[in-house]
Amino acid sequence: MSRARAQSGQASVEAIAVMPLVLVAALVAWQLVVVGHTLWLGANAARAAARAELVGESPRAAARSALPRSLERGLSVRRVGGGGVRVELRLPLLVRRWGSPVRVAAVASLGERQ
Repeated sequence: MSRARAQSGQASVEAIAVMPLVLVAALVAWQLVVVGHTLWLGANAARAAARAELVGESPRAAARSALPRSLERGLSVRRVGGGGVRVELRLPLLVRRWGSPVRVAAVASLGERQ
């Protein structure tokens, strides 16, 4: 019986030793989800800004309206050639309130204004 109890204790120690690795893997996976979501939101904001530019409205206001408030802080909107708009966002770290020095960009163009 003491041998089974010793093996049970060893399994508990191994499980506790692996927990930090599992936690780090989960945090990395969550950060990748946040990155993907930010890229998707940036592309959507660029399309909204390009539509606004096409009809003569403010591209910056359109991009801001397409983003959650937490991503508006690092927002940069620029017109590019051919009636396009470039939207740049600061990439959040794990929690959207934390900012990082990394920026992601998306460009959208719906053609030139007539």
